[in-house]
Amino acid sequence: MSAKPTAGTDAAAAGAPAGSPKVRVVLASRNEAKLTELRRILAASGLAVELVALPDGEEVAETGTTFAENALIKARAAAEQTGLPAVADDSGLAVDELSGMPGVRSARWSGRRDGTRAERDEANNALLLAQLDDVPQARRGAAFVCAAALVTPGGVERVTHGELRGVLLTEPRGQGGFGYDPLFLADGQTRTNAELTAAEKDAISHRGLAFRDLAILLREVLAS
Repeated sequence: MSAKPTAGTDAAAAGAPAGSPKVRVVLASRNEAKLTELRRILAASGLAVELVALPDGEEVAETGTTFAENALIKARAAAEQTGLPAVADDSGLAVDELSGMPGVRSARWSGRRDGTRAERDEANNALLLAQLDDVPQARRGAAFVCAAALVTPGGVERVTHGELRGVLLTEPRGQGGFGYDPLFLADGQTRTNAELTAAEKDAISHRGLAFRDLAILLREVLAS
């Protein structure tokens, strides 16, 4: 395993005024798009933490059968590896017509392992569209689901949840976001998640909901 980073400050600084040293918290992911998104969400919450990416090391097998189980698996491994408080999420798309699938397999739905993340996303979207090819719009309901976990080296564990309902389009729209965002039209929206600005997406997204709640717990845990 990689060497453990040094925590940069006292935990009480999590609620400190602007300009104070920040508590280092590791995100149990090397997904740069997700890291950028979660940094925005936590910064908007006013929480004085520095969110850092997981150092290079062994991949953790996501063997859970639920989003919460996988989020905890990843956060526990990251906390053990780094000695820092760790946050992780497991999220995906639950399609009504597919009995909740792809679910925890969302990132691996097409089975493709090679290529860039964008290429794997494109393969996942293409397979999903093929599977829903003859499904009418009225039955194309789906939800983005997220479980966000916090685990500290001292053994504290917390999990929050977020969900965003919507429908799946018959072709992708938009260049923003990642994953299934170009296919997903959230309830009440006229633009897909990939057409929303970052701030607009954060305000309604499953990860935004879950991590805003987790930020409240993180502030309490780090200040205790």
